[in-house]
Amino acid sequence: MSKMQKDPEYLSTLERGLSVLRAFDDQHPEMRLSEVAAVTGLSPAVARRCLNTLVALGYVAQHDRNFLLRPEVLAFGSAFHSSMHLEQVCVPPLQGLRDETGDSASMVSLAGKDILYLAHVSTNRRIRLGVNVGTRFPAHATSMGKAILAFMPDADIEAFLATAPFEKFTEHTVITADAMRARLMHIRDKGYDSAFDELDFGIVSVAVPVFDASRRAIAAVNCSTSTTRISQEDLIASRLPLLREAAAEIESALRRWPSLAFALKADSTT
Repeated sequence: MSKMQKDPEYLSTLERGLSVLRAFDDQHPEMRLSEVAAVTGLSPAVARRCLNTLVALGYVAQHDRNFLLRPEVLAFGSAFHSSMHLEQVCVPPLQGLRDETGDSASMVSLAGKDILYLAHVSTNRRIRLGVNVGTRFPAHATSMGKAILAFMPDADIEAFLATAPFEKFTEHTVITADAMRARLMHIRDKGYDSAFDELDFGIVSVAVPVFDASRRAIAAVNCSTSTTRISQEDLIASRLPLLREAAAEIESALRRWPSLAFALKADSTT
């Protein structure tokens, strides 16, 4: 049992219900009971009770033998956005980046081994990987993920590296612990990361970390665009100063709303 499960205040029933909600994604928009049980690792009986409860609460709908999420689940995400003042903190700097560069601009936090999009301002240009608030990608294959990881405590970095080898998306994806460690140390020296065709082909990006008051990296911002539009070298040269200005603006806003900084810092890679 994990330390949390040994805690007498820990509700395993709540954990199971949340695991059922999280089981639905773009690969599993609708599932039968047996599929929910398989994805979550719950027994069919437990999965059925969770689903029936979520249906009664209005978070899940049943269509014939299939279950699917209802719009009510959006209340969770909107509550975080409004209570943590994300619109005021990060959207204006990201819009400024997009307007000045024509690139997509994003801010993410680290969620386990993934990055989680907190805000995204898209460009009118077609990008291979579409993202929205709440989208997750493996941190090791993204510039923003590595920009956060590089400035985390060494123990947290080693805990992340212990999960190597990482999934390979292209021949440019860093997949070994040694290569990732070297990359992260290089990012520490430079203060930024740039990814070229690492998560998917045709995408180039540059990212910088966002620090809290104690100089811990709690988020990252980036510019990303098509590799046919600009070279990696020109992207870094032209966008890096703008990204650092945007990150500084967000860090200043975080001092006005420290609850958001605390919420982001509370996550870990373990």
